Amino acid sequence: MQSPDPGSSDRSAAAFPPQPGITTVTASDMSQEAAGLLPLVDAAVLEELEDELAGSGLAQRFARDYAAMWDLRCSRLAAAVDSQDSDSALDAATSLKISSAMVGGLRLAKLAELLEVLIRRGDFGQGQVLMKRVAYDGGQTVSELQSTYILKNG
Repeated sequence: MQSPDPGSSDRSAAAFPPQPGITTVTASDMSQEAAGLLPLVDAAVLEELEDELAGSGLAQRFARDYAAMWDLRCSRLAAAVDSQDSDSALDAATSLKISSAMVGGLRLAKLAELLEVLIRRGDFGQGQVLMKRVAYDGGQTVSELQSTYILKNG
């Protein structure tokens, strides 16, 4: 059995125990489980971004802006999923996936990708369930990003 990466956390798995009465395991459940093994923040991605931007401070600013926008971004995505607005939900999920990957938020990027699939399928019920995980792991990602990168390099 393989253990999670040192930078990853089992906190989100503990926060989302199996629901009573639900005994089937879906592909989405397995994908969420796999996403949980990814680190919240991969420092190597941020280092690569710094190198690509020649140490100009833009990577630091991008990380700060990403963290500052989290609440608005999460609210916008949740509202679009709740209202079953496919276009807005897809736009918000794609934006979250790309920006999270760029800042090293690998777990959140993967969850946003899974949400994207559900939205494309029109499965907003499962999308609403997944949004709880996205919101929780997103908050954890921002906290880790702030403590391990933004505050250290600010």
